[in-house]
Amino acid sequence: MNEILEALEHKRHAARMGGGQRRIDAQHAKGKLTARERLELLLDEGSFEEYDMFVEHTCADFGMADQKIPGDGVVTGQGTINGRLVYVFSKDFTVFGGSLSKAHASKIVKVQQAAARNGAPVIGLFDAGGARIQEGVDSLAGYADIFMENVLSSGVIPQISVIMGPCAGGDVYSPALTDFIFMVKDTSYMFVTGPDVVKTVTNETVTAEELGGAKIHAQKSGVVDGAFENDFEAMAQIRRLVDFLPASNREKPPVRPTFDEPERIEMSLDSLIPANPNQPYDMKELIEKTVDEGDFFEIGRDFGKNIICGFARMEGAPVGIVANQPMSLAGVLDIDASRKAARFVRFCDCFGIPIITFVDVPGFMPGTRQEQGALIKHGAKLLFAYAEATVPKVTVITRKAYGGAYDVMSSKHLRGDVNYAWPTAEIAVMGAKGAVEIIFRADIGDPDAIAARTAEYQERFANPFVAASRGYIDEVIMPHSTRRRVVKALRTLRGKAVSNPWKKHDNIPL
Repeated sequence: MNEILEALEHKRHAARMGGGQRRIDAQHAKGKLTARERLELLLDEGSFEEYDMFVEHTCADFGMADQKIPGDGVVTGQGTINGRLVYVFSKDFTVFGGSLSKAHASKIVKVQQAAARNGAPVIGLFDAGGARIQEGVDSLAGYADIFMENVLSSGVIPQISVIMGPCAGGDVYSPALTDFIFMVKDTSYMFVTGPDVVKTVTNETVTAEELGGAKIHAQKSGVVDGAFENDFEAMAQIRRLVDFLPASNREKPPVRPTFDEPERIEMSLDSLIPANPNQPYDMKELIEKTVDEGDFFEIGRDFGKNIICGFARMEGAPVGIVANQPMSLAGVLDIDASRKAARFVRFCDCFGIPIITFVDVPGFMPGTRQEQGALIKHGAKLLFAYAEATVPKVTVITRKAYGGAYDVMSSKHLRGDVNYAWPTAEIAVMGAKGAVEIIFRADIGDPDAIAARTAEYQERFANPFVAASRGYIDEVIMPHSTRRRVVKALRTLRGKAVSNPWKKHDNIPL
């Protein structure tokens, strides 16, 4: 019996060594951790239960019959994050460059199916070179099997992808189908076709970093929701993110104790809005002074900066925050901001997370680039997302809410449950100057008349009381009481029950 146990331990040791010490050292030399080291950081100590440690590929072509390594380039299993169950897979670049075989794919599919069946998040750590060319169509079939599970699990369990090394070809599409994607700076990149193929097909000379590095995807394409400095920070932040999320759409988001007083008054908010309506202020200050203990996990911080999205807590319960950011493009809604916020709103709605919306929006971004880039359709995505959402929705208008952008930003007309406004709120079709120049076009040559008309328009619409008189605003509140009022609103909405008409699925303007 002892010999059998020793043999088992020997096999386990071989599997844990992956591609061997030389390749592990090469991984470390690049500033990267190994697949197993990453899981040790991500999961609670001692909680990891591995699946399929001894699985090997079955390919016999191109000399592969003599190249078999237990685990076949991916570590899979289950564990806990702060005591809550998660399923994980971590690609091992030391084994065949993390390339995907049919056996490799089957291991991933097994944990995906277990996660969906048992109602727990699935987290994928990617460090891979794409399909294993020697397997041909079998590797492509393996990718498609993974994609199918991604789609079936969408809206059922949270799916998180972390790009921690090269990620090309089929390996980028699975992350693209998940709820959140993050990258590690300098050591990771993702693209459909690499620099060599680009050079051959388009004659462009480009580096991997320029083509699909963390900076490109976090700031320009918006493909990823954030970029971390290194593997250690990445794993710590993913643990933090998971704490905000329910295990599945069958469970409520996790509530944790908080020491922040629900009735807390924040007097500094009374002076947050500048006297000059064209002067910006930082909306993050309002968010951090409203939510529990100033704890805010931002999603997509470097993309579409004119809108802020992220998770926080109120009375210990997770909430989604969407807020226009006057510090960037005056908080206007453009293509990037609309796409970013629409996807975030839909995620919150999928998983029963209430949405708090802070509004200071002068309208939609004008210009040929925006119109030719389909701002109409992209803006409609955000409108659609808010209208469709059945979770509790609380809105606070702090300053400008102009034109169609007022409607879009969780207005009462899109089934906003509780809609507040600060006394500084301006709810109108457009700003006073533009409105007067249209309504009183004949007086444009008379500066005094225009000034008088502008003052008249401002007195009439540069306040929240017309909207409040129509019932479109439930209450005009003091800025310093924002936290207290939002907390009370969310309490009243805990039992909210509303449903949309039956349908197979909607047809959001993609």
